[in-house]
Amino acid sequence: MKRFLCLVLICCLAGSAGSVGLGEDAPGEIGEAVPLEEGTAEAEPAPSDPDSLPDEDELLEEVTEARLLKYGDEGDDVLELQTRLQELRYYTGNLSGRYREGTREAVKTFQGDYGLEQTGEADPETQSRIFSARYRTLRVGNQGDEVKRIQTRLMELGYYKGKISGNFLSGTKKSLKEFQEKNGLTATGTADPLTQEALFALKAVGKNDVPDATKTPVPDLNGFLVDDEETAANNGLVMPDRFIPFEKELKSGSSGKLVKQLQTRMTELGYYSGPVSGNFARQTLRAVRAIQSQNGMKDTGLVDEATWNVIFNDGRIVLPDQTPKPTPEPTPVPFAITVDVTNQVTTVYGRDEEGNYTIPVRRMLCSTGTKANPSDVGDWVLNGRHAQWCVFPKWGNSYARYWTRINASIAFHSVIYTAVSLNAMKISSYKMLGNRASHGCIRLTVEDAKWIYDNVGEGTVVSIREDLPSDPELREALKLPNLKKGTSVPEETPVPTPEPEYDARKAPELGSRRLKKNSSGPEVFWVQNRLRELGYYQGYIGGVILKGTMNAVERFQRDNGIYASGEVNQKTVDALAAPLEEETAPETSPVPAEAGETPALTETPAPTETPAPAGAA
Repeated sequence: MKRFLCLVLICCLAGSAGSVGLGEDAPGEIGEAVPLEEGTAEAEPAPSDPDSLPDEDELLEEVTEARLLKYGDEGDDVLELQTRLQELRYYTGNLSGRYREGTREAVKTFQGDYGLEQTGEADPETQSRIFSARYRTLRVGNQGDEVKRIQTRLMELGYYKGKISGNFLSGTKKSLKEFQEKNGLTATGTADPLTQEALFALKAVGKNDVPDATKTPVPDLNGFLVDDEETAANNGLVMPDRFIPFEKELKSGSSGKLVKQLQTRMTELGYYSGPVSGNFARQTLRAVRAIQSQNGMKDTGLVDEATWNVIFNDGRIVLPDQTPKPTPEPTPVPFAITVDVTNQVTTVYGRDEEGNYTIPVRRMLCSTGTKANPSDVGDWVLNGRHAQWCVFPKWGNSYARYWTRINASIAFHSVIYTAVSLNAMKISSYKMLGNRASHGCIRLTVEDAKWIYDNVGEGTVVSIREDLPSDPELREALKLPNLKKGTSVPEETPVPTPEPEYDARKAPELGSRRLKKNSSGPEVFWVQNRLRELGYYQGYIGGVILKGTMNAVERFQRDNGIYASGEVNQKTVDALAAPLEEETAPETSPVPAEAGETPALTETPAPTETPAPAGAA
């Protein structure tokens, strides 16, 4: 009996690890951001070693040993039942291991919430539901973090406009009823488990959305399913009479009717030979991974929507004894991102002809973490998680738009908002861009945060660095416009003058003029490009002289015997152009050797080594 209870708890814990709910694995500033659009926590990958799991038949044997628990019973199994009911907030009595009136009432309430006969006795089915439950019913009068999560999710979907208080009152009830009506549920205003499953699903219908005709959209049959079933017939398969829609992800530790349905189908396909027990354990995991491997998919062992459709709805599925489908060639990740803490600039790099990330695609002024709460320096790989809104409960329920996860603690997101409203931007947050201001996240303008949200995906490497040199010219080039008075809309700025075509041989004629601090124009572009070619300047070439350019000019002037003022006069321009004249000077004709003399052999100089392409920094 104890062995059964342990196994049930293990399955329960494995199932709850991927349970739905805002706040689980809640990334953001110091782990406090709750993505309002991410209704589900990330699915954990199935164990890579199936041998670490029990067999389905072992679980089946143990399940049959579960006894009916009722009033008057005592023992460890009653204690485990009370403990689980307490975790679900159904039981508030002592953990005594004695089945008395309090335990009976808790079981009875649970049965009512989950549509079971309210006997007050914990039969095997009731116990299975208790140990696999993810939600408890919430109604008017309840309070706490669970209510906050419901209010937050309802707000993101457009149903709730009140305060995220954690108190289940009439406003929350009214919003829930609207949600239930819109999503085809009984409009009770009570957050029962079925309602919470629908609420936190990615496909939950928002207040202003048009509901789908079916629970799960049927894929376009053209190019996905076999129209005439000829391929299926040739494989000896009997395809279902109708499309079987995907309902939820299944993985190690899952149990129930859907797992039985999966095991039955995999048996028909020849991939599974274990018992149809409804327990997702070792043999089921191996069968799922084999199907994925045979059909050119990543063998995660997780039954997601793509895997489910291959198993149930695709007549072209590759069977165990057939030639496996080739794994699709991975598409190169198009971008890499560098977050420059020194200059408070985020730069997106594209791939050059050699596949290196060296081409700047977009530069953005940002706010990284303060020195007290610094951003996480290092290289991070994006996993594709993002949300249109997120909330920071720890920081006064502040909000941000276009949240893109970097790691478990931080993300890219917009400047701060005081509410889920386009008109609620915190102006001081916008004005702080270009300075350390966040609790670790990388804040951007709304436009820039949306660009990352729309264009940067899974696999992108983000390098957060504090070792890059100061580049005042770059910061000046990215200087943000003021906001229009009384709004959160930036003022329109003139279209920047395009960088003139650079030709090293066309040195500017300054005459008596000097290029000094804040000078701008095509002559400055030429000077900055030429200084870079000669190795004196590594900053941003924007056609404006600031401290970075002046420092480079001073170094060049000192090396060439010119008064090091940092200002560019004609003498400095001529010196910058001088190496070009030497490089292009005509070669002198060799003097003919006197008759009878053998010309001296000239040693051929070693070729200059080609420099390696610059990195993405």
